[in-house]
Formats: sequence, structure tokens, C-alpha cells
Amino acid sequence: MATLHVLLPVLSRCPDDPLLREWLRRGDRLPAAMPGRESVLRAAFEWPDQALPAAALTREALAGDAGDTPWLCADPAHVQPDLAGARMLACGSLDLDAGEAAELAAPLRPLFGDQGLLLELTEPARWHLRLQRGTPVPDFDPPAAVLGADLLAHLPAGPDGRRWRALFNEAQVILHQHPRNAQRRAAGRATVNCIWLWGGGTLPDWVRSTRTHVVSEDPLLRALARRAGVLRVPDVSALLELPRDAHGLLDLATVEATRIATALAAGEDALRRGRIDTIDLASDDGSRARVRHWHRWRFWRRAS
Repeated sequence: MATLHVLLPVLSRCPDDPLLREWLRRGDRLPAAMPGRESVLRAAFEWPDQALPAAALTREALAGDAGDTPWLCADPAHVQPDLAGARMLACGSLDLDAGEAAELAAPLRPLFGDQGLLLELTEPARWHLRLQRGTPVPDFDPPAAVLGADLLAHLPAGPDGRRWRALFNEAQVILHQHPRNAQRRAAGRATVNCIWLWGGGTLPDWVRSTRTHVVSEDPLLRALARRAGVLRVPDVSALLELPRDAHGLLDLATVEATRIATALAAGEDALRRGRIDTIDLASDDGSRARVRHWHRWRFWRRAS
């Protein structure tokens, strides 16, 4: 494999890893891209629509029934009120089991059903809304852009968004009053007090990529890879042993710090052994860098 493409979280959230600092010191800084996960995905994949239909892609990958109807992600989330409104503190990572998810979703189904929307529990932590054909898809921001921020700033605006704002608020009221959340609160667990709608659209006819193999734990990236025919491999070691005509994508944006450090060390070893010639780094904050095999001789460079 000539080039290894590595996706990183926002650099300020990366571990203080000496190898990563060394790569950024001796490598070439590339022109910055737009910040955000979607920008990183667009650099690795192509699809025909302008918006990224995350809901339809993940539903198809997990359940195989996206069809030609529009979908929305309806991920269970936890928000906390404050003086300015409410802020999202977690989304899709609330340790729900199948029983809890079914209990919490039960009173929401009639709410959405009255609007011609079908709530599907694809996985305990990943819910979807099936929309009727021809339903305008609302413009909700992805969870990564909302976490820690004021929710009101990320709800759909204007007359077209009124229906969705009302549904969002009604769902919050139902979940706030749910007895399962009282039990979670009493046990010191985060409540599921809202669902976040995002990633609307229909399944694209095609997804393309120049990458041939991928390692990732992100369901959306996996769904794009599956649609594009990109093969998943189990770990970074397997990725780095691929033939030189392979094009590997290593996604570290959603893994814990220790695993980032381990993967970077494996990449450095492959670079030194000549298994790969180049490592391209892309961070969710928009920064980009390229490290080549011969850059190890740039010992005179200082960190910028």
C-alpha cells in the first residue's frame, strides 16, 4: 500500500502523543479543508446528492430496507437545561439495551405515527424515522456539531421547520415524564430525554471511493464503505499488510486515546520499513498533513 489515509478527531482532542507531534513537525502541512466530519467523509467518498443521507445509508447497512423513501436518524440523546436554554451532552451513546429502548420508544410511536412517520429501532442506540415519499426533509445539524451547544441554535428555522420543532418539543415532554427515565435517574444514569433528528434523505443510487480497504468503528463511514464496495479489514495490522496497489483508510476519529497511539505507532513502523510511502492525515477540525518516508531526515524542523 503506497499511501495510508488516516482520519483523526479534532487535533485539540487528540492525545498528547509524541509521535503525532513528530509527524506534524516533520510532515508537510496541506491546505485546510472545511471543518467537520462530513468534510472528511467527502474527501474519501462521492455520492450524487449534495447532502449526506446518513439515515438512509445506516438503515440500509444495518437493516437492508431503506428502499426509496426518505429517512431521518432519530438518535436517543441527553440534554441538560441551563440559563440559556438546553445543551446536548450525549447522543447515541447512552448505554441502552433493547428492552429499555423499546420502553422509551413505545409512547413516541403514536406521536410520530399521527404525522405519517414510522419510528424504527434499528439498534438500541440507533433509531430511525421512515418518512412518506415526497415529505420535505428537515435540515437538522449532525450530533457532532450540536454536542455542548445550545439546542435552539440547531433546530430547523422558519415556517418549514415549525412542524419539526413542535415534534421535537413534544418528544422531549414525553421522554421527560417516562418512568424508565425516573429509574435511570435514580440509578445515577443519564436520562434519554430527547431524540435528535438528523441526516435526512433517500438512499443514494451509488457511492464511490478510491479507497479499497477500511478500518473504522463509525457506522456511517462503514455504511458509505459498504455502499461503495470498499472492503472492511479487522484492524490496523491487517490494513498495513495489504498489497501496494491497495488504498487503505484508517479511521481513528471515534476510538479512545490509547488505540490512537497504538495505531500511529504501527503506521510509523510501516513507514520506516517501507511498507508504505506516505501517510495522509485528515482531522475533523479541517487540518491536513502529509508525512513521507524520507521526511524522517527532517530532524532540523521545529514544530509550527
